Amino acid sequence: MVKRNVVLLAGLAGWTAYRARRRVIAPLLKLPPARYRVGVRHHVRVPMPDGVTLAADHHYPMAEGSFPTILIRTPYGRGRSGGISGLSESFKAQRFAERGYHVIVQDTRGRFDSEGEFEPFANEAADGLATLEWIAAQPWFNGSVGMWGQSYLGYTQWAVAADAPPCLKAIMPAITASQFRTAVHADGAYALNSGLRWAYLTEFIGTRRGWVNWRTLPHTRKLMRGRIFEAAYRHLPLSEADHAVIGRPMIPYRDSFTEVEADSPRWKAIDHSESVTRVKIPTHLVSGWYDVFQRELLGDYARMVEAGHQPYLTIGPWGHVDPRIYRVLLNEGLVWFDAHLKGDFSQLRKKPVSVYVMGANQWRFLDQWPPPATQTRYYLRESRWLFTEQPTQEVSCDHYRYDPANPTPSIGGTMIFPPSGPTDNTKLEMRPDVLTYTTAPLNAPVEIMGNVKLELYVRSSLAHTDFFGRLCDIHPDGESINICDGLFRIEPGKGEPQPDGSLKITIDLWSTAHRFLKYHRIRLQVSSGAHPRWSRNLGTGEPLATGTRMIAADQTIYHDVSHPSALVLPMAKS
Repeated sequence: MVKRNVVLLAGLAGWTAYRARRRVIAPLLKLPPARYRVGVRHHVRVPMPDGVTLAADHHYPMAEGSFPTILIRTPYGRGRSGGISGLSESFKAQRFAERGYHVIVQDTRGRFDSEGEFEPFANEAADGLATLEWIAAQPWFNGSVGMWGQSYLGYTQWAVAADAPPCLKAIMPAITASQFRTAVHADGAYALNSGLRWAYLTEFIGTRRGWVNWRTLPHTRKLMRGRIFEAAYRHLPLSEADHAVIGRPMIPYRDSFTEVEADSPRWKAIDHSESVTRVKIPTHLVSGWYDVFQRELLGDYARMVEAGHQPYLTIGPWGHVDPRIYRVLLNEGLVWFDAHLKGDFSQLRKKPVSVYVMGANQWRFLDQWPPPATQTRYYLRESRWLFTEQPTQEVSCDHYRYDPANPTPSIGGTMIFPPSGPTDNTKLEMRPDVLTYTTAPLNAPVEIMGNVKLELYVRSSLAHTDFFGRLCDIHPDGESINICDGLFRIEPGKGEPQPDGSLKITIDLWSTAHRFLKYHRIRLQVSSGAHPRWSRNLGTGEPLATGTRMIAADQTIYHDVSHPSALVLPMAKS
């Protein structure tokens, strides 16, 4: 009797603690109250057609009834076997399950407890479709499934969305893209910070050769701090930079330099951008203004809209690993799946587009992206000013020298790993290879929403070089906070040749929503690099992967009557 009472008391204490946790978690994450206790079946084996089995955990409401399913496919681990990342996914799965969902969290092929070899992106279509078929055959399945997740987890959704069985009713790809080539081989350069560090992540976390679970913690710390990559960022040739990190090749990194052309069989096989137009199921895209995949995600959104679909779109002030995004993903995910898997549309917002306007610190709800806007030119002028009036001088220009041996660094901005996001650029702007052009203090707020562009008339001493532009918000205390940026890689045949031998180029500075407040100033940076966000241009025209020689470039920026260089801002209409 005593033993039975102890067991009962222990169970009661566990249930009480569980209820207490639920009472704390829901308000903290601004979630609706939990409704069910949650059970978990660990290490479920999901068979693939080729005989490989993938490992999964099944989180489910401990109650009678019919519940839809959410599928999360991840290369970053599940539960305790996945360490911090795995526990994070399990935590999210629990939040869905206690609100009335079966949740399958699955290790992708070759990762953690799943069998097979991990080939980034290559097997996600076949394995994802096979997993959906397996879910459809389970006795607890009620006929409706959605897919949810961010980054690589979002790509696994695009991989199946166009050809999925009818049971897939909705998807929610976040901070991701239907293809990653243009993010990896960005603007003719290479996304060195993101590419090298992601390869390190996949090498040491979750593979048979690497480590799993809590032993990955030292590697995770090194990954986020980034110090071990400094020598690799400067290593040449670029394709062997991984050797400077761990003393041997990292296969995902080396593979990213094979068949680099967009139409190569390697990249075409894992490019789902064309099939985006065939995705008819409800789709909610989530991104951040400082996310490295923002441009690609907006491209997916535009393709769906052009095909006659109406996806939802949410963009916040986040970078790729900003923890603030996860609360939004959970909240928006519950609303999205309640609507499309349960038929409860009561909480679904009326406007399909929601964007966060930085500076104003407000969410705006829109019918479309981008919203109607007036394209306003801020002309580069003498003495490093920005004016809305066109230049009047016959000859006006500025010069600087870019040396790839001492590359202009990237400070903040759009990278997967820190340092990223909005950052004070004051020290960067003191470098001699960075030009700045600035408005007078604003007499009234200026709000922009849409794609920002930079039209430059340039000349370089080299046929191969880069030009980088960055929009910044100058606060009254002098802080220069980066808003958005972009790079243009010049090679023979690119740009518009001018009669005097100069070249007109247009740099895509990506999209944003930002309000420059009264007394703030608008600033444009112009330089020739942002290393290692983009790999440095060596100036020689050698292949990206194998080049080793470096030549400094003498650069000229024109801003006169014949060369009206201008920052083009999309002024939001009332």
